[in-house]
Amino acid sequence: MRSEDDGTPSGTLCLVTGASGYIGGRLVPELLDAGHRVRCLARSPEKLRDHPWADRVEVVRGDVTDAQSLGEALRGVDVAYYLVHALGTGASFEDTDRRAARLFGEQARAAAVGRLVYLGGLTPAGVDERRLSPHLRSRTEVGRILLGSGVPTAVLRAAVIIGSGSASYEILRYLTERLPLMVTPSWVGTRIQPVAVRDALRYLVGSAQLPPDVNRAFDIGGPDVLTYRDMMQAYAAVAGLPRRLILPVPVLTPGLSGLWIGLVTPVPGGIARPLAESLRHEVVCREHDIARYVPDPPAGLIGVEEALRLAQQRVRDAQVATRWSSAAVPGAPSDSLPTDPDWAGGSLYTDCREAAVDAPPERLWRVIEGIGGEHGWYSFPLAWAARGWLDRLAGGVGLRRGRRDAHRLRVGDSLDFWRVEEIEPGRLLRLRAEMRLPGLAWLEMSVDRDPDGRTRYRQRALFHPRGLLGHAYWWSVSPFHAVVFGGMAKNITQAATAARSA
Repeated sequence: MRSEDDGTPSGTLCLVTGASGYIGGRLVPELLDAGHRVRCLARSPEKLRDHPWADRVEVVRGDVTDAQSLGEALRGVDVAYYLVHALGTGASFEDTDRRAARLFGEQARAAAVGRLVYLGGLTPAGVDERRLSPHLRSRTEVGRILLGSGVPTAVLRAAVIIGSGSASYEILRYLTERLPLMVTPSWVGTRIQPVAVRDALRYLVGSAQLPPDVNRAFDIGGPDVLTYRDMMQAYAAVAGLPRRLILPVPVLTPGLSGLWIGLVTPVPGGIARPLAESLRHEVVCREHDIARYVPDPPAGLIGVEEALRLAQQRVRDAQVATRWSSAAVPGAPSDSLPTDPDWAGGSLYTDCREAAVDAPPERLWRVIEGIGGEHGWYSFPLAWAARGWLDRLAGGVGLRRGRRDAHRLRVGDSLDFWRVEEIEPGRLLRLRAEMRLPGLAWLEMSVDRDPDGRTRYRQRALFHPRGLLGHAYWWSVSPFHAVVFGGMAKNITQAATAARSA
């Protein structure tokens, strides 16, 4: 803890990496509520702008693979949380994880950081590390690198984290709800020890106060040890569904399992496969030493059924703070929309629509902000669905990520195969495409008034092609724009007018 003698505020200063991700986005408010000061390291600080806690933290631009920005972000930090990994960035993600962890440890030691905290994966007992999935092997190596960094480190190793919006919960939820009869991989019979996200966050916050001589890994898990099959039946019971008929077969490899999960759930194969691979071996806690430093709550740890019940209630009440899709998709375009009218960056194709609306601006805005997810895209549903399936087949996220909140959006939210790049409440919504494309694409919708004071809807689709293939793509799909984008403009304005009439 820094003293007040030098004029700096008192309180432990915590650096959180991955604050735009699932765990990081939930950890920040927990740290603030515990009385800590928080600094967030983000490649795109604007993604954190609309979070409820944004005005209570310091946000710095940087990357864990950039020594200069990392060193500046770590200056004066007491506790640094390492919550990033390169999963899904390609075959070299283990090298990326390795280099980033080494750099983080080196810069933390140079900045005299008091403690590092890392959330890793629980490894199976007695299994050679070379037999682990690449995902779990990399997370194990990152933990080992941080423990050897010279900075006291706590590595919290969790198996499956259950919470509203987590990838593990979404997979479990969709598999159980959509498939009353399942032919499943053999790993549904593997024993696991899940942990509720609330308990995981409590351990993460508590780790900021560990004694300086503690430099080790801790297994964290809930009170229940059960199979994945048991978890599916538990979800069915909590959701009021009949018991599921589950038939495990040994021929479904982890790769096929990932495809199977990707077909049934919104979680793409690039995330589903490593999660499935991690369940090949039993992952059960071998110790509960963390309780010596972060005692269990008086009512005990949260069990699986209660964790599922809490998650389901959050989903039902539309109070999901973060989702598995909160983090940016690796490899997705991150370039901002060119705003210079005379942009010199090459071709920029546009499709512009506008229409008068017989409704107040606020009614039109409600329709715009509610777009996507269960509300759909207001034109040619079959075309949107086909584009989503093509994206999934190409290894993209597809159209089924949905929304974090059915009615409200914030910068950084995923929205089907788009991400919110900019939002000005009541006026502008700009989405950046994260589908597989030979170029960069945006969709912009805005509310305005004409000189006579009437409400006007404006819509722009923009595409910056990459190479000859990009140009060919635009001209191949442009014949459908009248139906897709023209229909969207027409139906959005009609929906706003109908809402007024209703």
